[in-house]
Amino acid sequence: MDTRELARIDLNLLISLQVLLEERSVSRSAERLHITQPAMSKTLSRLRELFDDPLFTRSGHRMQPTPRALQLAHQLGDILGGISQLVSGQRFDPTRADAEITIAMSEYIGVTLLPTLAERLQERAPRLNLRIVTRVENQLEQLALGNLDFALHINQAHYGPAFRVERLGGSPPAILVRENHPLCRTPGDLEALNNYPVIRLYVSDRNQAEERSLLVQIDQLSARAQGSLEISHLMTAIEVLRNTDYYMPGPSYLTQNETLSQGITALPLPTLADVIVDYVLVAHQRTENSPLHNWLWGQISDTIRELRPAHPRKLRQRVSATR
Repeated sequence: MDTRELARIDLNLLISLQVLLEERSVSRSAERLHITQPAMSKTLSRLRELFDDPLFTRSGHRMQPTPRALQLAHQLGDILGGISQLVSGQRFDPTRADAEITIAMSEYIGVTLLPTLAERLQERAPRLNLRIVTRVENQLEQLALGNLDFALHINQAHYGPAFRVERLGGSPPAILVRENHPLCRTPGDLEALNNYPVIRLYVSDRNQAEERSLLVQIDQLSARAQGSLEISHLMTAIEVLRNTDYYMPGPSYLTQNETLSQGITALPLPTLADVIVDYVLVAHQRTENSPLHNWLWGQISDTIRELRPAHPRKLRQRVSATR
């Protein structure tokens, strides 16, 4: 290692670059580093000179990183994380953690996971700040850039070596309807779906899903529906189901939530009876040396295991008596 070259570099510049990559703003970066905006602008000039690249270009009120800056972003988090772990050497104490963690998850995952996870974290990490985002595309890219810390989503077809992935479980797809819906009288009659309107719930990164063909098949089942409602708000969708003849394709595990599924019946899809849609927890390797991220990964995994029913209920197939 040529330490003479390193000695000529101000390593504080790397910290400034990391903050700029996260904030995409000179003024907000200056606030985080407790320096003036002119001083931050001077630091950005030094970074541009050091890397012989503009690093950021102006786009509206935000700065967009250049390809060179994005390349650096993939390495910088690991480098700074390693330095932090090297110099701190302190045992992680979750009760003192006051960072903000951003997690991408859909509402149908959140409604099952978050109540139990939040209760656990309130007791074990009371100062931790969680930020949940439900609509975000290109989640792997957002993880790599540091805009997300974790993502919980439908298993994708490909994850590069830079990602840590853990399977959380799976669920068969189902048709969700209100109790006593006319479809309950003829469960399995797919042609009958054409007589009713459909709710299509937003799914992030659906084109990257491992079971993309399955999602396409489900879409085809509702292609000739009498009308449609596209929405990303699960609770609103459930209320619409309870009060109308709409139906909604979705994960059957939602019926395990007694409060959410009150008045709702899950009908099986005969053509997809043996299909399971897998859900995974994902993080980028930039967080692998972070005690906080590793601890929280364990908390999420443990919470999921606790939520798995010992004896999952079969899909309810309540058939209304024909009058």
